[in-house]
Amino acid sequence: MNGPPGQADDASVIAGSLTRPELFGELFQRYAAEIHRYAARRLGEDAAEDITADTFLAAFRMRRRYDLDRPSALPWLYGIAANLIGKQRRAEVRGLRALARCGHDPVADSWTDRADNRVTAQSANAALAAALADLSPGDRHVLLLVAWSELGYAEVAEALRIPVGTVRSRLHRARRKLREALGESDPALVWGFRGVVEGG
Repeated sequence: MNGPPGQADDASVIAGSLTRPELFGELFQRYAAEIHRYAARRLGEDAAEDITADTFLAAFRMRRRYDLDRPSALPWLYGIAANLIGKQRRAEVRGLRALARCGHDPVADSWTDRADNRVTAQSANAALAAALADLSPGDRHVLLLVAWSELGYAEVAEALRIPVGTVRSRLHRARRKLREALGESDPALVWGFRGVVEGG
């Protein structure tokens, strides 16, 4: 999750930024694109810029409280972003319901353009969007951090400040609901959800 060998780990960058605030910009360089991509998939491009900026501003302000025993700040940043997105829950649910009606995800378009059967992919995306909109905010946060950010259970627990057991139960519940919603649709055609939907 951190950069190439020889590059300071995130905890070192944060510790250094306490006396040299400009160093915090390294975290922005490392992770802004990932946070932006995640926010755009959750709320759309229009809100993603603000969520990304607000995530790093909040992180900068809270950097004294960062646990320096954690070498990667990415789960922490995703947690901040998820909290900010949670404050815009109505906008996210509105976007998911719109996607459920049309089955079109502009962020995933470049990937679905390469799929053999775009119509099937769009149909599956519509069913998935409806199912995501119906999930509780907590279940949706866990599922999307695993699916779109590729965080492990411990990292999601760290990001959302919940026990790993809660991550497991929320993910299990969300997976069950998605499998029911997708029916016969191939998860490979749906937003990169293959492993998440098929998981236990």
